[in-house]
Amino acid sequence: MAYESGYSGFWLARVLQRAGMEVHVIQPVSVPVDRRTRRAKTDTIDVDLLLRTCLAFLRGEPRVCSMVPVPEEADEDARHPGREREELIAERIALTNRIGGILTTLGIDDYDPLRRDRRQRLGQLRTALDERLPPCAEARIMRMLDRLELVLVQIAALEAQRDAVLTETEQAGAAEAMIQRLARLRGLGAQTATTLVREGFVRTFRSAKALGSYASLVGTPFASGGIEREQGITKAGNRRLRTTVVELAWLWVRYQPGSGLAAWFRQRLGNAGGRMRKVLVVALARKLLVALWRFATQGVVPEGAAVKAP
Repeated sequence: MAYESGYSGFWLARVLQRAGMEVHVIQPVSVPVDRRTRRAKTDTIDVDLLLRTCLAFLRGEPRVCSMVPVPEEADEDARHPGREREELIAERIALTNRIGGILTTLGIDDYDPLRRDRRQRLGQLRTALDERLPPCAEARIMRMLDRLELVLVQIAALEAQRDAVLTETEQAGAAEAMIQRLARLRGLGAQTATTLVREGFVRTFRSAKALGSYASLVGTPFASGGIEREQGITKAGNRRLRTTVVELAWLWVRYQPGSGLAAWFRQRLGNAGGRMRKVLVVALARKLLVALWRFATQGVVPEGAAVKAP
């Protein structure tokens, strides 16, 4: 059976696999469609298109579409804490910005809602007219602080759960072992190591190129007639993994200056700057991702990488 991966996730694939059926999950955007004119779209047409595409794939035509591997249920579930933390961080930023926006309209710009004495300081604030906060504005901010404090508590709980993996020894699985190994490198913290493993390294990749493609760090060439140029990275894969490894590339040059990758970056960069620096950081990110993948899965230490003191 073949079906289109989407909002429903992989529960149907797992049910069918447990029933002994062969399941192929098609990546919807990889199925080519006719875009020359307005395209008719019905469930019958879509089923027929998916069926013909799947049959072509099974005949040995791998380029007709991309199949999505069904992840292990435990690995998929383990991604929730990291993604929830990402959502909570966004909520924290939104709440602090809203509070700051309200106070700005009253001529107040020196209030930090993330300080522990946030409630005491709120009662001491004076507007630009040297008056107390208007009652409705103060009540609204107090309710926002209630929500903000709940978000901060939940973030702290998730981070404590994340950090506990670094000291876990008895029940550590393969993913936990990879997180512990990565966190030993200088410049990598618990959050970065966890994201790299949970969003990328728990999957099986047939090659380093496949890993780079999954992280959206491969190039998109354009060659037609006498025109030949590069269109930049694809940005079609896991955005969380891509963002994390690009941020790590900047930190790697700073905290691992003696490594081979940092030396490669400095040599290629030379005296250039600006846009070229950003381009080379993305190239460094791809090389770094492959090196960390081999370190996490095979124990191959990146050339010249420094390890944190025990």
